[in-house]
Amino acid sequence: MKNYYQQSNIKKLLDNLIKKYSKITLPIYWAFLTYMLLRPGIENKEYSFMFKHIDKVIHFSIFFLLGFLFRVRFPKTTLLYFFLILISYALLTEILQDVMKLGRSLEVLDAVADTLGLSLSFYIYNRYEKFQNRI
Repeated sequence: MKNYYQQSNIKKLLDNLIKKYSKITLPIYWAFLTYMLLRPGIENKEYSFMFKHIDKVIHFSIFFLLGFLFRVRFPKTTLLYFFLILISYALLTEILQDVMKLGRSLEVLDAVADTLGLSLSFYIYNRYEKFQNRI
């Protein structure tokens, strides 16, 4: 019984922290992400940790985080609205990269990586919610 109360208290603490900070974290992250995606392209130096398609892994990761933060902030969002909003954003940034002609271009594989990151974030958040409801 003691373990149940400890888990319940931890769950309440985490829920309060998430609700408190998600209101400010999502807009800041989204603004920073927009800046990073639309800033002029620069030639990357080669580092030992870099490999051929590292940009796809980065796209996947940043959109996974965006999707997760979006779900934390708006947990009742349906799958349809989630994808309409965030995939539209991903496609818009890809199109703008091409239109703005600042050293970046539209890449279909970037959009695929963005979509896969968003999909995984939606799935992981749903699993997280089911886990939280069991506690």
